[in-house]
Amino acid sequence: MGMTADQVWQVLQAVEDPELPVSIVDLGLVRGVQVEGDDVTVEVTFTAMGCPCMEWIQEDIRARLSRLPGVGRVEVRVVWDPPWTPMDMRPTAREALARYGVVARARARSRRDL
Repeated sequence: MGMTADQVWQVLQAVEDPELPVSIVDLGLVRGVQVEGDDVTVEVTFTAMGCPCMEWIQEDIRARLSRLPGVGRVEVRVVWDPPWTPMDMRPTAREALARYGVVARARARSRRDL
């Protein structure tokens, strides 16, 4: 029996951004999860196209999911639409960043921002 999407989300909660001690789920970097049989696809975005941690995060996702029983192929897709903004962060991420002195202001997206 394969994993469920909820189980995949739980695993992804443990993947942290290597520059910030915050989960990629809480940062709003995970855009979607799809499970078909034993194949898992994770869609992620990043805070910027030049993010130096993109490959590291993708490899961490693949490694964590591939080790689990019931998981066959793991595909990580990078998506850029919609672009990431601080609005995508969960309150837990804002609180964690604030403890490190990082303030992430959230504001509504507008066409001008895109």
